Amino acid sequence: MLTHSIFQRHFATVGSQRLHYLRAGDEHPQTVVLLAGFPQSSYAWRAVMPLLARRFNVIAPDLPGQGDSDFPAEGYDTDTVAARIVMLLQQLGVDRFCLAGHDVGAWVAWSLAAQFSEKVSPVALLDAGIPGITLPDTLPLVGESARKTWHFAFHCVHDLPEALITGREGLYLDWFFNQKAASPHRIDPAARREYLRVFQQPGALRAGLAFYRAFEQSAQQNRQRARQGKLSLPLLAVSADRGSIPDMAAPLRAVAQHVYGETITDCGHFIPDEQPEKTADILTRFFTRRLETNAEALS
Repeated sequence: MLTHSIFQRHFATVGSQRLHYLRAGDEHPQTVVLLAGFPQSSYAWRAVMPLLARRFNVIAPDLPGQGDSDFPAEGYDTDTVAARIVMLLQQLGVDRFCLAGHDVGAWVAWSLAAQFSEKVSPVALLDAGIPGITLPDTLPLVGESARKTWHFAFHCVHDLPEALITGREGLYLDWFFNQKAASPHRIDPAARREYLRVFQQPGALRAGLAFYRAFEQSAQQNRQRARQGKLSLPLLAVSADRGSIPDMAAPLRAVAQHVYGETITDCGHFIPDEQPEKTADILTRFFTRRLETNAEALS
């Protein structure tokens, strides 16, 4: 369970769904929204949030189908999920915000920034290919790249993953953490227990896989929107030297006008868990610099 007193747990009913979110630093005027990925939850940001909360109002929602939020039967394409997060933020009185997403959270962050650019200041994407944008339509079947993406196809098979994973959730999650983290011990036993707790809730496995089963729908949405022009928001692409995407920034420059790249060393795929101090420092500097630039342009 969550033990960090620097942030508080909250629930909000948004439409027909109940969403869970963490919040810290709400005395600050500028808001940062953090979106986590598979197979995690907002808990992934637990060590990043206190550091960001020194400068920002920080909100880390569990996406629909993630963590302690509801697990709806449908609506896992990233446009729908992004719209639900915007509805949550509007309900919280947040009209404009900085945005960061990791893994599947980065899928949603891209869609949110592209759909609602008037609400997003800068956006940061952490170690994730984006459906229809930077992920190829056909993923590799052999080699190191295949080891990192094999689960995409597996998760899209109906029924079989549920049958094979149910009762073995801990084994399944540990594979991801042990294989994709540069130093697996950084995802400590307490974190693994929390991720396992939320993953074992009724409906959680189905919901986690649903993001992958909606992958092609999300890709089509993104491709259609990309034809209208490049993303104009400042975009920070954060790579890890031992992560899934060797260079996040390079492919994004084809679809976004202002791309800035950072690489975190001694780090695997699970950037917020593995290197929270470096993550918070990079995000703080980028968001602060971009907000100051915007303020100067308006003055």
